[in-house]
Amino acid sequence: MIRPSGLPQAARSPVTPIREPSVARVRHLTRRMRTIHLAIVAGLVPVACIVALCIGSVHVPLTLVWGALVHPHATGSAQTIVVGLRLPRVLIAVCVGAGLGVAGATLQALFRNPLVDPFVTGVSAGAALAAAAAMAAGIAFAMIPALAFVGGLTCAIIVAALGSGDSPAGNVRLVLAGVAISALASAAVTLILLQHAGADQGILAWLAGGINGRGWNDVLLVSIYLALGFGFALANVHAINLLRLGETAARGFGMRVDAARWRILAIASLITAACVCVSGVIGFVGLMVPHAMRPLVSGDARWLLPASALAGAVVVVLADMLARTVLAPAEIPLGVLLAFVGVPFFLFLARRPVEL
Repeated sequence: MIRPSGLPQAARSPVTPIREPSVARVRHLTRRMRTIHLAIVAGLVPVACIVALCIGSVHVPLTLVWGALVHPHATGSAQTIVVGLRLPRVLIAVCVGAGLGVAGATLQALFRNPLVDPFVTGVSAGAALAAAAAMAAGIAFAMIPALAFVGGLTCAIIVAALGSGDSPAGNVRLVLAGVAISALASAAVTLILLQHAGADQGILAWLAGGINGRGWNDVLLVSIYLALGFGFALANVHAINLLRLGETAARGFGMRVDAARWRILAIASLITAACVCVSGVIGFVGLMVPHAMRPLVSGDARWLLPASALAGAVVVVLADMLARTVLAPAEIPLGVLLAFVGVPFFLFLARRPVEL
């Protein structure tokens, strides 16, 4: 077999979806290695959940946590803490982390840009604006995810239109457009806070990012929306993989690129909106998690999407545990805590080339 590096320069294809060093790395990731890595990440999810159930402002021994989970209808202080307070919060953290991880991996493949995530592209800001407006207007919480989806999708369409193209200039325009749209949405949220003084504290705390005070109804609501989003994402794995190769290569495989782009963009917006409605604006999870998983399972969406979902769940569960314990009994907003990690990571990626 002739390796790509052995071909003369003129014989190489003008469309090179992945650089040669990346191809070499992917070839060394056998199916067995990917399966092992994915299994390890999957095993970290229940471990992180158990740790989060035990640790908090009040420490609950593992034996009491296990007893509360086995007998959820029993009574007692440990039962109230574990089942009534911490368990729904941990489950929401799992859902939010999984959703942001999948949305980030999907958007990076769609735009072929390693600096893309729901926060950078303005999807989170648009969803947050629509949700904040709905909260201020007193709309029922069950309707907020649908409205957040419309807001996130609208901003995503604007950003995609301004930053379209596979060229480096298109990638720069995409990031700049996302920053501009996010700033505009944040300014609109500020106006909502000024106009609705009675609701500003609740909206402000929600915008800072966090899942404090969420209960079992919120778990049910977000799980329904995310189940739909994940189902649509898995059904479009082949299209996501083709879009990773670039528009020209995708058309060469007979794919209707424009229709696939809008379909996948809508899926990422739906997942992001479901997360935003229960957790507020949490940035950088969708940026960091896919990059951490790509060396372990490759950029193939069939492996990257589930790996990003599992790793995102671990990250948000542990981050939420730190948010409620570092300054206990006070609580650090989850979005603020993750920003301290995510911003340096973003700057690090901006200074070096990263393969998709």
